[in-house]
Amino acid sequence: MLLIREIMYCKPGKVRPMVEKFITMAKLNEKAGLGRMRVMTDFCGERYWTIVSEFEVENMKSFEEMMQGAGITPELAKEFDDIMKGYHDLVDYGRREIYKIES
Repeated sequence: MLLIREIMYCKPGKVRPMVEKFITMAKLNEKAGLGRMRVMTDFCGERYWTIVSEFEVENMKSFEEMMQGAGITPELAKEFDDIMKGYHDLVDYGRREIYKIES
């Protein structure tokens, strides 16, 4: 099992709109059968205005298939696109971490 962590560093004042996008996307992920996604914001940390989302996948193959849209209907794909429209205006940069869950 792998833990996928998406870390987004938002522009000042843009955290809340990005959080709303991520929460909406998390609901859509569950609807699509992709599992639960947690959305977190920094309480204190290396950098302000940070959003972290994390979810689990069985293996890298599952993650790659998910990233390629496996199992997503055209309607859900349109919803994902609509949700994330304009998110580049909210974010300075982001990164991804992938961890193997040991226990």
